[in-house]
Amino acid sequence: MSPPRSRFVFVAGLHRTGTSLLARIIAAHPAISAIENAPVPENEGCYLQGAIPHTALDGRPGHYATDPLQHHTEQSPWNTLETQRRLLSDWGGWFDPDKPWWLEKSPVNLTRMRLYQQLFPTAQFIVILRHPQLMAAALGKWVTDEPAALLRYGIDAYDTVAQDLPMLHASLVLHYEDLVSRPDAVRRAVFAFLSLEDHDPQIELRDGNRDYRVGQPAEEDAVRRMARWGYAPGGEVHDFALRIAHPLRSVRDAISAALEQELESEQKEQKANIRQ
Repeated sequence: MSPPRSRFVFVAGLHRTGTSLLARIIAAHPAISAIENAPVPENEGCYLQGAIPHTALDGRPGHYATDPLQHHTEQSPWNTLETQRRLLSDWGGWFDPDKPWWLEKSPVNLTRMRLYQQLFPTAQFIVILRHPQLMAAALGKWVTDEPAALLRYGIDAYDTVAQDLPMLHASLVLHYEDLVSRPDAVRRAVFAFLSLEDHDPQIELRDGNRDYRVGQPAEEDAVRRMARWGYAPGGEVHDFALRIAHPLRSVRDAISAALEQELESEQKEQKANIRQ
């Protein structure tokens, strides 16, 4: 199978961090094709391919992201031309070949980014994070693990992401909290990352973090490790600049401009209110 003209954009994140919501927003763009109406959970491509084994033990919420066997890098045994061809064959029929971007959203993408970059060198990656305490509280509705264990899981997974990011040519890391509180700015930044014009899908957003109350983590180490991502105890979120990697300075500048556009609008609105 010949390589497609389209490029992959992979959305990655732990379960319960907003990957599906983010993917819906991105997939609504007319230049992007995504997997739809597939007979698998959340239209996740990991279930629609046979190139990389995906059994009932793979991708389990609360476990997969810290499993060394599921962290696929350049050294993965699946870093082969055969794997690439099989993925293209299995996924190809789910995408529109006339659209420049193909979107694939599976939580396990979080631990496969370095492998996917080897298989698809022009791919770009969007990682969405959520406050680890609130992710743990939300994930606790799905699994029986204790909140403290899920918190450690989330922080450990984010540490792995931090190790992988320097190896990626094109990546964008954002907060779930920014997506729901500053949707226009984040959406513009995401499409700028893909060199696309903005497109508002008119999707109503709500802050799912308001459904949970969390306190102070028992371990000081957890507090320190959360802080590197702009997160503080009790569900608090500090200012966090999107982490951007892209080979083109023009794209990096466009992302920054998209974020500054909202800041300028807020400043103008504040001045108008003062005059009134």
